[in-house]
Amino acid sequence: MALIVQKFGGTSVANIERIRNVATKVKKELDLGNQVAVVVSAMSGVTNQLVAYVQELSPLTSAAAWAEYDQVVSSGEQVTSGLLALCLHEMGIPARSFSGWQMPLISDSAHGKARISSIEAEAMHKVLNSGQVAVVAGFQGMTPEGRVSTLGRGGSDTSAVALAAALKADRCDIYTDVDGVYTTDPRIVEGARKLDKITYEEMLELASLGAKVLQTRSVEMAMNHGVMVQVLTSFADKPGTLLVKEEEIVEHKRITGIAYSRDEARITLTQVANIPGMSAALFGPLADANINVDMIVQNVTEDSGATDITFTVPKADLEHALKAVQGVKSTLKYKSMHTDRNVAKVSIVGVGMRSHAGIAQTMFKTLAEKNINILVISTSEIKVSVLISEDYTELAVRALHAAFELEKA
Repeated sequence: MALIVQKFGGTSVANIERIRNVATKVKKELDLGNQVAVVVSAMSGVTNQLVAYVQELSPLTSAAAWAEYDQVVSSGEQVTSGLLALCLHEMGIPARSFSGWQMPLISDSAHGKARISSIEAEAMHKVLNSGQVAVVAGFQGMTPEGRVSTLGRGGSDTSAVALAAALKADRCDIYTDVDGVYTTDPRIVEGARKLDKITYEEMLELASLGAKVLQTRSVEMAMNHGVMVQVLTSFADKPGTLLVKEEEIVEHKRITGIAYSRDEARITLTQVANIPGMSAALFGPLADANINVDMIVQNVTEDSGATDITFTVPKADLEHALKAVQGVKSTLKYKSMHTDRNVAKVSIVGVGMRSHAGIAQTMFKTLAEKNINILVISTSEIKVSVLISEDYTELAVRALHAAFELEKA
């Protein structure tokens, strides 16, 4: 007997017919003799509507307002969990629904983007050992103060992986509207290929660089706790993509996948004083404002007395970032500030970079041949990212996919 955690996203539970389809997936695992815990998202579109209701009433400028935000937007998952448990009952399958606080999943008090502190698995094990299916509302938990919390958009993935870790599950199956992880977005590249396996590190990079298959925090948690994760579709009976340790992949290609993100904005400060402490004076206020800074480039002028600093932030945070930077202008003494929303980040990812030379050169040459200008470059051990004009995003992805022969198995 294996213990399987299944997670179903919003499109998988979008209506009653699809909830019945999910119930058949649960029954299939039960028929194999397995114990099953299920984590569900809200029905497709419901969370967006709930968020819109809240924003119509409140600008969410206080901690109290954010606590009520969590109370409202968490309700979508509670509806889905109850409906699925009811559907299972009607099929003759004993089941019980759980809200996040009933497990309980304990989080910190950062409403709207809480992080998991612990999951007490005893009650869940009792339900599973009694032959019932546990149906859990994802995306939510409880603060130490006893208030409902939410884990941020896409947080049901994290709920599922955390539950799998707490239960010491044999596998966590995450059902989405795609049938696995592809070498790149199949909507852009017709020859994109589904991967049978991908390493945790590669998936973490792809998720953080724009791939929408899994939430970044869920991949990080799976890697840290050794949870076997499978990404597959709820709309067909076929194998998906397994997240595995690096040693489980026999031979690595140079590049595993290509990600892109149009959610980027560029800020450039010119003639910043080139003295110690300027970077801290700039990026400290941005961190205090909870603004994630991504790519950073600093260019020292000829006389070394001043420097130009370029960095990127999420487009949604651009106005907040500009205010934070303007607030320290007297310290930085920069001459001018320029912004650009028409940019995109394109990244190549692969643990094979560690053992193959010339990866970056191939990337830069390929883009040059397509007359695509590189604005910013950032690298890690297993990825190279470039910032380019957003107008060239799809051309860049297609050209790089072909250059690294990712369509070939």
